[in-house]
Amino acid sequence: MEGTKIKVPARKKARIEIIPLIDVIFFLLATFVLFTLSLNRIQSLPVDLPVASTERPDTKSESVTIQVSGEGAIFWNRELIDMDEVPSRIAYYKTQTEDPRILIAGDEKARFGTTVAVLDEVRKAGITKFSVETRTRPTGK
Repeated sequence: MEGTKIKVPARKKARIEIIPLIDVIFFLLATFVLFTLSLNRIQSLPVDLPVASTERPDTKSESVTIQVSGEGAIFWNRELIDMDEVPSRIAYYKTQTEDPRILIAGDEKARFGTTVAVLDEVRKAGITKFSVETRTRPTGK
């Protein structure tokens, strides 16, 4: 018996199909283009921000400092007062002063609620020139 030969088909060379690859790339490109076209443009308004001043206010018109402590105590120019006295003192100060100005301050542990209550009393009295101190100071100082 002579040897039988088995025919083995020749292997085809592996090749990369570029057409599907181009289709995927175009699909991604079209997706990003459509996505960027659908974004809303951000519109902004011009805002004039306040500038801090290092000048001291006029010493002619005396301002009042109301300080709130962490225990809820209220100081009117370093004098301890009750919360019930705040509206009457503010009203009296407004009638006695030509240009009333109030500085609202607090110590390190001052409660926000009490400070807002004092601020509300100042606004109820119609005083428009008031400031809120942004740095803390020792109680009653």
